[in-house]
Amino acid sequence: MDILRFITAGSVDDGKSTLIGRLLYDSKSILQDQLEVLEKHSKNKNEEGVDLAWLTDGLRAEREQGITIDVAYRYFSTAKRKFIIADAPGHVQYTRNMITGASNSDLMVILIDARQGVIEQTRRHSVIASLLNLKNVVVAINKMDLVGYSQEVFEKIKAEYSKIAESLGLKRVDYFPISALKGDNIVSRSFQTAWYKGVSLLEYLEDVEVKSQSDTSENRFQVQYVIRPQTEDLHDYRGYAGQILSGVFRKGDPVQVFPAEIETTIVKIEVKGVEVDKAWQGQAVVLHIKDNIDVSRGDFLVGTDNLPKVEKEVEVLLCWLDQKALQPGNKYILQHHSRLLKAMVKQVEYKVNVNTLEREKVSEGVRLNEVVKVTLRTVQPLVFDSFIDNKVTGSAILVDETSNSTVAACIIQ
Repeated sequence: MDILRFITAGSVDDGKSTLIGRLLYDSKSILQDQLEVLEKHSKNKNEEGVDLAWLTDGLRAEREQGITIDVAYRYFSTAKRKFIIADAPGHVQYTRNMITGASNSDLMVILIDARQGVIEQTRRHSVIASLLNLKNVVVAINKMDLVGYSQEVFEKIKAEYSKIAESLGLKRVDYFPISALKGDNIVSRSFQTAWYKGVSLLEYLEDVEVKSQSDTSENRFQVQYVIRPQTEDLHDYRGYAGQILSGVFRKGDPVQVFPAEIETTIVKIEVKGVEVDKAWQGQAVVLHIKDNIDVSRGDFLVGTDNLPKVEKEVEVLLCWLDQKALQPGNKYILQHHSRLLKAMVKQVEYKVNVNTLEREKVSEGVRLNEVVKVTLRTVQPLVFDSFIDNKVTGSAILVDETSNSTVAACIIQ
């Protein structure tokens, strides 16, 4: 059974947590003891006598304020598929949390309040979906019960968002008229929207096709640790431990070590101490190679038929996550999974206006939550793929050298 990872996004009080609670509640994914606690603590009760948002608003501060301020992950399954849901915060200042959840998702569900239509946060989250190259975007027009289940309202919002999707290059966008509170078109079709001829949201999520990263032709493995026991029994043992970032590795495969660009062959693959013939994306493995080559933490082993890029100067899209403004010439640590490189922001080319979706000149530095395109210069060569080709090896973060805090999410162009 495959897994679909998706994130809910939208502005404050658009109903993200309620929608997830509805999916969990109606799919019978809540244990009896959880249901009893839910009924006991619910304040904003619906017709079933429960507050569905309480299931995902896990922090006390969130429950007291009725908002989401962190990414809450929930899990459920149906007969067709398993699901991992990220409930992202709606406030502007928590955009960083939203990007974290979206970067690991296959699909984004953008909620729009039917009474308000498309707003700034809708545009901001759509820009992030575009930047993260999410293939599938769902627009759930929520609170249809508060506008009398009006088809006219639904079609108006759909037409407005379609223009945004076209300008951002979002290729597959599906629209659903829903009421998370009442349950309309969430798990099953609602008689309240007889004019709507599509499937329910859950039916769509069960059947939507999502390409797995393991289906790509880029075989990428990054070394996290070099294992050399140097004991009497294992004095010749040399293994390279890490996680397969994408693709499939097999015993006997020719590979190249990057950034040295030296070719060798995989002679053994171990998973949990057991030798196997092949391993795939997401597995933690120990690889053994034929030749005695200098391989260190952060180095890549890649398939010879599709090689990565190796550059000291790269163009990246940044979402700035720090209160202190970014200025050209600032120096940081670029963390590309287990490889750390000293880097400098050589040039800031433009920023994306989330309201007009146009490129604008940056005059006073880059501020919190702004999305900009910059050129980074690294001291050592960076081994990477473009984000469009491989989202795992095409992403990185910038870290402040002094505070060790993450200041930017990077999408490598």
